[in-house]
Amino acid sequence: MPPRLHVCARCLRASRRSLQVPFNTRNYASVQAIAPAPSIGQMITSTPPLVRYPSTQPPSYRPPEFRKSQLLRQYASLLRSTPLMLIFQHNNLKATEWMGIRREFAIALRKVDSTNRAATGSYEEDLADGIKVQIIKAGIFEAALRVVEYYQPDTHQDFWTPQASDPATPTSTELSNHTPSPNDPTLTHDLSRAAHDAVLSKRFKHPLTPLLSGPLAIVSFPTVSTEHLKAALSILAPKAPTFPAPSRRLNPGYHDLAVQTGIQKLLLLGARIEGQVFDTDGTRWVGSIEGGMTGLRGQLVAMLQGFGAGLTNTLESTGKSLYITMDSRRTVMEEEGKEEKTGSE
Repeated sequence: MPPRLHVCARCLRASRRSLQVPFNTRNYASVQAIAPAPSIGQMITSTPPLVRYPSTQPPSYRPPEFRKSQLLRQYASLLRSTPLMLIFQHNNLKATEWMGIRREFAIALRKVDSTNRAATGSYEEDLADGIKVQIIKAGIFEAALRVVEYYQPDTHQDFWTPQASDPATPTSTELSNHTPSPNDPTLTHDLSRAAHDAVLSKRFKHPLTPLLSGPLAIVSFPTVSTEHLKAALSILAPKAPTFPAPSRRLNPGYHDLAVQTGIQKLLLLGARIEGQVFDTDGTRWVGSIEGGMTGLRGQLVAMLQGFGAGLTNTLESTGKSLYITMDSRRTVMEEEGKEEKTGSE
């Protein structure tokens, strides 16, 4: 066994003393903090509970992570923001055919913008970039249409919503609107349970529902413009003489084989204009209005003026006929009076 190492006790104390870190201690005077008095508003109201979900993503009855739910929200927003919408049925169009149709469609719309810009001198009526052609899912689009048309949150929400800051709210009230529950009746967005229950009985009752079957495509307009509508129909659904197709000399690209094959596979079904449903003839009638909205207002004014003139003539005819009858009767009585005087003499 090896001998033990003997360490000097004095050296050990010196090493320990060198390892100690000196520190200075300071004493501060302690001051007692005084809390400010609560305000009157804090005394009569209570702090509302924390919302347990972000305001931009409330709980949904339809699972928001599914693509169908996001399509329903997209279609509902499109229906609310689009006053003019054309509905087409497409039959197995190829990608090259869609590409050619969209190219010629954009060219025709830009020509309308350039014509309006030259006539008015302003860029406010440039709508070519806002007019879109897109393919839709018929079933989801029909559900979004029912939500937009038949669901009004202000009229369907006939219950009182308790608020934590309301003094009339009892302390035992359960505030369900602050819990992430999809069945919460206070949630009124498009994917909520309230919206689903409100439009569930309206299936197949909208006038546009019979057209929403099969492969569909829509053309959305940001505003009602008859000039752009006429240009769109001339490209997608040409029909002479009102909506003639572009000639080969003016637009040779429109007569490409891919474009012509795609146009033959498109079928105009109808339109939704300012919330009203129009069939094919009604859509073409709106597109044939000369002068756009100005021309339509002129036709309406002329019709009202003609109606007013006809009503005025109708009301005046009775008085005129009565005046003529009384005047003729007065003439007859005067002649009879003259004959009696002559006979008495």
